[in-house]
Amino acid sequence: MDSLRRRMRDLTTKRVQPSQSPLQMQEVPHKILPGQEDLVCPITGLSLHDVEQSRAAKQGREALETDPDIIEERRTLMRAVPHENPAGDSRPVPKVREFVLLNVIGRTHHASPQTVQLIRSVGGLQTLRRFTSIFYELAFQDPHIDRFLRDHSDPHGERFASWIAEKFGDGTPWSDERRTRAPTVLRIGHERVHVAFDRSSAHVAAWNSPKREAHKRGDHFKLDDARVWMRLHFWAARQAGLFEHHEEFMDYYTRFIGHFVRVYSSNSPMFTRESARWSANPANIQRYLDSGNTMVDVIGVPLETAVHEIPSEERGGDWPYGSAQGK
Repeated sequence: MDSLRRRMRDLTTKRVQPSQSPLQMQEVPHKILPGQEDLVCPITGLSLHDVEQSRAAKQGREALETDPDIIEERRTLMRAVPHENPAGDSRPVPKVREFVLLNVIGRTHHASPQTVQLIRSVGGLQTLRRFTSIFYELAFQDPHIDRFLRDHSDPHGERFASWIAEKFGDGTPWSDERRTRAPTVLRIGHERVHVAFDRSSAHVAAWNSPKREAHKRGDHFKLDDARVWMRLHFWAARQAGLFEHHEEFMDYYTRFIGHFVRVYSSNSPMFTRESARWSANPANIQRYLDSGNTMVDVIGVPLETAVHEIPSEERGGDWPYGSAQGK
């Protein structure tokens, strides 16, 4: 019996090496009997839950890795010469007074002279920093979203502001910072993984945040996650004065978020406009605060129920890519 135990221990030790990803390991190679779903296989070192979680994580990673916008971000990073104006241009420019079509070509958002003018008309990176700092202050106080944020000391707001500026064509502050960013290592299952070095790895880190419930750790974002995130995000924009003073920018930016949020939750774009409107009603804010900073009307609500809470004209169509304004 002792020799058998030693042999099984040796097999397990051999299979589970730090350099070996659970996704590369053999899945449970035998029938799992009722009541044994949570037991760890001595050969693979995985339980049925681990296998299912690994499959979901793999699917989520593949969606991010093949996203056209993320691929374009990698190309920008690989360019040998940094942008001639990496931090953007702080010189004021006139406001954009006309509707600007979302500049998406081949499923990828591209900067244009109009997007550069839009971002500079609001104050460029300085204004964006104020906006994203407010957003993360709200996110840290929201128990649902805060679970995804492993470390409050990370420069979340600065990175997000730099990403927005770069996407609008105002320099390459995000890519240039990434070239010198110190590596962050997170233990995910049996492996140590470098995370937060780009947008896809940052979201893998969020999925596997140790602050999440154990049974949800590794799961990718769901519709309710995206809806809470968007509501907080647009609320921060409202607090920063962007809706009040920069209507043209926010019209474009709302559609911009509607485009980018799809990779995290494919059904969430149709809820973008509702999320932008939510913070315009003080009663919504008060209900949220009275509920302990929890959006009880969103969390756990399935798509088939949630879809009836938005106008019928927002459930389909070519938004955010068409010519109609997204107000």
